[in-house]
Amino acid sequence: MSRRDPYTDRPVTRRLLLPLLLVALLVAGCGPPSAKIYSETKSRDCLKAKSIRTTPPPASDFVATTALAGSFRARLKDNFVTLSFGDTLDHADNIDQAYRSFRAHNVGIDDVLRTQGNAVMLWHAHPSDADLALVQGCLTT
Repeated sequence: MSRRDPYTDRPVTRRLLLPLLLVALLVAGCGPPSAKIYSETKSRDCLKAKSIRTTPPPASDFVATTALAGSFRARLKDNFVTLSFGDTLDHADNIDQAYRSFRAHNVGIDDVLRTQGNAVMLWHAHPSDADLALVQGCLTT
């Protein structure tokens, strides 16, 4: 015999159904909208279509050159950004952590490092709102 809620006289298990369903959906991979897996190739092509020059990352950037889903550097008018892509969101977190670990101590990393979905953006200098919007707008699945 199941317990009954004294206020509704319904079995208690019904009250637990909605929270359990929500947890099951989260575990099944229905995460937040920012949890997208972006394509390195499609994102690079989008920037090229907007006349942004892209190149491979420099060989000295160990983190970018070992990104599992690819990386490239995009040169904007007054700044540049290295975009590195992880195969998964966890891989993107690893890229983010690697940049934080290997940074110079005089670099304000939080000012130049951004992560969106599986894409990690390392800016040369603080990005303008327009540059940030342009690059984030070209992140394509």
